[in-house]
Amino acid sequence: MEKNIIALILIILGLIVLAIPILGVLPFSIITGLIILIFGLGLLFDGSMKIGENPGLGIMELILGIIALILGIEFIINPGLFSWVIGSLFWIAGLILIILGIFGIFTKTDQQISAGALITGIIYVIVGALISNPIILGILIGLSFLISGILLLLTD
Repeated sequence: MEKNIIALILIILGLIVLAIPILGVLPFSIITGLIILIFGLGLLFDGSMKIGENPGLGIMELILGIIALILGIEFIINPGLFSWVIGSLFWIAGLILIILGIFGIFTKTDQQISAGALITGIIYVIVGALISNPIILGILIGLSFLISGILLLLTD
């Protein structure tokens, strides 16, 4: 019975997020922003404490703290930036895998692993480009809720 309630909640959330995709991205963006904001405050506090004993480290922590504060606030107020950062991380990982795959193919190291890295890298680049758009990321989150709920209902 409890499993069915969770499944129905996931299905309802999935349908809501599919209808309004930004609702799928917004919670992740806000939570990530708050975590980065708290991290930035910690860096500012720690940097101000260390500046007397180690000025270089203290200044570096203050600068990183300010950057983290700005990024955290931006994630909270702009879920599009959050999607762009997530998409960029996928894109960078894909680019690295493509380079490794090509390098492996030309150096004739394990051909299957190299081809796999190349194909995976291409998929990562495509996914990264897609999820950089908050609407598409929201749709994917909604679909994941919906599919999870349906599968939960269908399994024993």
